[in-house]
Amino acid sequence: MSRDRSSGILLHPTSLPGPNGIGELGADARAWVDFLASAGQRLWQVMPLGPTGYGDSPYQCFSAFAGNPYLIDLEALVADGWLDRSDLEPLRLLPKDRVDFGPLIRLKTDVLGRAAAAFTAGQTTGPSGPHADYRAFVSANASWLDDYALFMAVKESVGGGSWTGWPVGLRRRDASTLAAAAVELAPAVERYKVWQFWFFRQWGALRAYAAERGVRIIGDVPIFVSLDSADSWANPHLFHFDAEGSPTVVAGVPPDYFSATGQRWGNPLYRWDVMRSDGFRWWIERIRATLAMVDIVRIDHFRGFAAYWEIPASEPTAVKGRWVTAPGTELFEALSEAFPDLPVIAEDLGALSGEARALLAASGSGS
Repeated sequence: MSRDRSSGILLHPTSLPGPNGIGELGADARAWVDFLASAGQRLWQVMPLGPTGYGDSPYQCFSAFAGNPYLIDLEALVADGWLDRSDLEPLRLLPKDRVDFGPLIRLKTDVLGRAAAAFTAGQTTGPSGPHADYRAFVSANASWLDDYALFMAVKESVGGGSWTGWPVGLRRRDASTLAAAAVELAPAVERYKVWQFWFFRQWGALRAYAAERGVRIIGDVPIFVSLDSADSWANPHLFHFDAEGSPTVVAGVPPDYFSATGQRWGNPLYRWDVMRSDGFRWWIERIRATLAMVDIVRIDHFRGFAAYWEIPASEPTAVKGRWVTAPGTELFEALSEAFPDLPVIAEDLGALSGEARALLAASGSGS
């Protein structure tokens, strides 16, 4: 990446102003970009943009590939005819100075559901127009979108519980069970796909708007994925799971001056041996998807690619963990081969180990 000096601001889109209870990807986002450009700022850093799960945290997403539908600009859906302006009135009662995720999720998903129903009902089969663009999007992103949409539809149908507690056929991804679920839940599956189409179309337009004004976007790739995610459900062979789909070891950090018992994050840990065997294909596709959304990639918890803290899943704290070496050099060599000019920034926790510093130097990442 360029070594030119530049500055910018970290602000997640959820914090943008707006009348619908959460920041959106519309006029207020464009005004934010205008402000950055007018102030001579050339970088806009965001946190992960995925659909948030546990604790509404962008670092606990239901997918490492999907976008957050709560950020969809509803004014654009009104303009396109998928909503009436009166549909937005319940959202006007939400707080203006903070995001209250409980009522927001209930109200906004209801509005988005009505919009998706109108979009689906009005589908045409012509070679151009929004529905043709939608079909092209679904086809181009099938590698992750099909699993994500089914995952979310099933989750919705069972009351929102984690996939580790789903009926055994769904949990273990029995082919006939999944096929039956796809048929039964087809309307919900398509609704989740439509929301992704809208998110990526709007985000792409916003990114182009920023580029025209000389503002580059720094994205964020958490090292680990959420246990309750389409990623872990659809790819159990890539994680340390037992036969029932429960993690045998989880991520965290050891005790330090911040916490006497460390931090037990609970994210599933990768089977690096399996990932190595296919040339780290999952990671390459993840970075490819991220680069389609942002200009610069920030790697969260970079030191974990040198060595990570492994905690037995049965342990309530992070005390009884151990350091495990990760194949960071091999991974970044594979990424560099796939993306010769990969623009990466490594998170510096302020106390990097010698192994992490060696990996930083070998990978050529900024910090």
